[in-house]
This record gives sequence, structure tokens and C-alpha cells, in this order.
Amino acid sequence: MEANMTTPHDGEDEEEYVLLDLDAVSNIVNIPPNAKYILTGLDTSNPVLIIDDKLKLIGEYEETIGTCIAFTEQDNPVVHEESGPSDANLFSATRIIDSNQPPTKEVKPLCQLHKVLKFKVSPDSEIQSATTKDAK
Repeated sequence: MEANMTTPHDGEDEEEYVLLDLDAVSNIVNIPPNAKYILTGLDTSNPVLIIDDKLKLIGEYEETIGTCIAFTEQDNPVVHEESGPSDANLFSATRIIDSNQPPTKEVKPLCQLHKVLKFKVSPDSEIQSATTKDAK
């Protein structure tokens, strides 16, 4: 997950991207890919992430060490470009999409990150209560 924080700076909006790290939580609970969530308190030292109105997570910021870059990925169809004239080439300087080939992935840099927001399960979360009862 990724959060985009916008803060005013001399009349201009300055964007800051933050990586939401859910590794510590993913071992405890399965979070569906399209789960509803509410992220609050990005301007505090411990933001809160509530997933599906039942799982409450508490975050803590960590500065990145070195360069941390986020990428975006998209499917691109395989394209053949006809470049020169020939007897067999009736469509010179045209692009033909090859529907027999699976699309290729194109990865582009999206932004540079300076902060990672690591989350852990809140003690008052429903999932924390359920795992504590199971352990007893």
C-alpha cells in the first residue's frame, strides 16, 4: 500500500510518498486485496490503519536508508513495427499488435520514498483478541 501525503509549503503543494509496510501483519491475518480501509493520523507519529472495520493497526515511521524507489507496472501488448519497403511489406511504417503473444510488463519509476510506515496489530484490535483466546 502506498499513501500520498500533501502538505502546504509556501503556497505550493508538496507531495510526499510513504510506503505502508504490512509484513508484520501479513503473517497473522490474511488481508483481502480489495479490502476497505481507513488511514488516519498521517501527520502524527503513530498513524492508524483500520481494515474492513475490524482490524486496527498502529504504524510507526522509519526513515529509509539509501535510495528507495517505488515502481509502477503495466501490461503492454507485443508490437511489431514495419520499417522498410519490400514486396511482402504492404504496410510500411505501421505498427501491428501481435494478439498471439502475451503482453509484456513495463516497469517505470513512480517516485522516491523517504519514509516507511511499519504497521503492527493494535492491542485493542478484534484479531488480536481472537489470537490471544486461541493461544490459551
